[in-house]
Amino acid sequence: MPAQVPPPDWADMVPEVGPKQGDFVITKHQWGAFYGTELDLEFRRRGLATIVLCGISTNIGIESTARFAYEYGYNQIFAEDAMSAMSIEEHMFTVTRIFPRIGLVRKTKEILADLLHD
Repeated sequence: MPAQVPPPDWADMVPEVGPKQGDFVITKHQWGAFYGTELDLEFRRRGLATIVLCGISTNIGIESTARFAYEYGYNQIFAEDAMSAMSIEEHMFTVTRIFPRIGLVRKTKEILADLLHD
């Protein structure tokens, strides 16, 4: 199967979500955000040890990123209600069987409440 060529604006972000002054942007080239990018380097430069993961594909992009993050030693929090998959079964398998082995699974409101209390 030939590789799909994304449209020119595929990586554009709407102004409401960023990027903002001081943000760094990482463009993924594979399923996981760490593979072939400078994400690990940027996190380590900033002294980041904990990451919150959410996104479009629970069992593909997010899980791939999470597996790399686990191997790199990052603490992970998964916003289970801020991600999705092609089916509820795929989503639930990853959220209930994979993510608890490598991080904490939480609802978005719990994560936000914890951030506001720190």
